[in-house]
Amino acid sequence: MKIQNNKVVSIEYTLYDANTKEQLDTNVGKEPLSYISGKGHIIQGLETALIGLEPSEKTDVKIDPKDAYGEIDNEAVQEVPKEQFADIDIKVGMTLYGTGEHGETTQVIVKDIKDDKVVVDFNHPLAGKTLMFSVLVTSVRDATEDELATATVGGKVGEGCGCGNGGGGCEDNQKNEHSHSNGGCCSS
Repeated sequence: MKIQNNKVVSIEYTLYDANTKEQLDTNVGKEPLSYISGKGHIIQGLETALIGLEPSEKTDVKIDPKDAYGEIDNEAVQEVPKEQFADIDIKVGMTLYGTGEHGETTQVIVKDIKDDKVVVDFNHPLAGKTLMFSVLVTSVRDATEDELATATVGGKVGEGCGCGNGGGGCEDNQKNEHSHSNGGCCSS
């Protein structure tokens, strides 16, 4: 069975920075990543590249930032009053999670700490990077009615998928809205 829309696809992957060759993430030897094709669960460039593949097929896919986590948005780097972090021992480089204005999970990276301000970056950690995926398709099957109704593998709302920086691929960072949904591939 070939990968097409509304199929549950399971993959093993290793993710690299295409420019530096640094390995960023992998699920090899762990649970395969499963997603419903055509539902936007994984980054657009990877999802598109896998269409038509069958179980046991391997591929290497190079994905430009525009089809992954977008270009770096300089407006996504903001200064926030330090008092908002009163209960946190913040450090430069630290990743923090919060809730956005629409109830979505948001992620920021602390870039700098000033006297009364903290500089945070709402860009996805993989924004601006050209990515290289080495992928093995482990299975392809029809999605169940429950899976299609809930748009989640297993048919249960609230279960995410993950890949990319330890779990980042069910995200919709294509629109640069600085909002993220659960989980990710090849993720947050």
